[in-house]
Amino acid sequence: MTQLPNIITLFRIAGSLGLLFCDVTNDTFWLIYGFCGISDIADGWLARKLKCVTTMGALLDSLADICFVACCAWKLLPILGLPQWLWLWAGVIVAIKIVNQISALVMYRCFQFPHTIANKLTGFLLFIAVPMTLCTVIPITIVAAIATFAAIQEGHLIRRK
Repeated sequence: MTQLPNIITLFRIAGSLGLLFCDVTNDTFWLIYGFCGISDIADGWLARKLKCVTTMGALLDSLADICFVACCAWKLLPILGLPQWLWLWAGVIVAIKIVNQISALVMYRCFQFPHTIANKLTGFLLFIAVPMTLCTVIPITIVAAIATFAAIQEGHLIRRK
C-alpha cells in the first residue's frame, strides 16, 4: 500500500508518453490529459494520507511533472498560436529553472525540486489553463506570472538550504 502513490506517478509518466501518440483533436488525448492531471493531485495527496512521503517519491513526482509538461508542450504548442512575447517569457522561466538545477548540482551534487505551494499552484493552474488557451492567452499569461514567482522562489529555497 505504501508504494501506491509511486505506482500512480509511474502511470502518469506512461500516460504522458501516451499523449505523444494521440491526436490532440481526439477525445483519447483529453481523456489521458485529464487522467495525468488528476493523478498528479492524487499521488501527493495519497502519499501524505498514507504517511509514505519519501524523497524518492517526491523526485519521481517531479520527473513525472516534467514529462507531462514536455509531452503536452510537444503536442499543444504547435496548435496554440501563442504570441512571441509569451514564448520569450516561457523561455525565461525555463532558464531560471535550469539555473536553479545547476545551482543545486554545484551546491549539493544532486537535483532539488522543492514542492512549494507556488509550484503546486502553477501545476494545477497550468493543467486547467491549457485547454482554455485554445480560445485566449489570458489564462496561460496568469499561469506564466505565477510560474515566474514559483521559479524564483524555488531558486531562493535551493540556495538558502
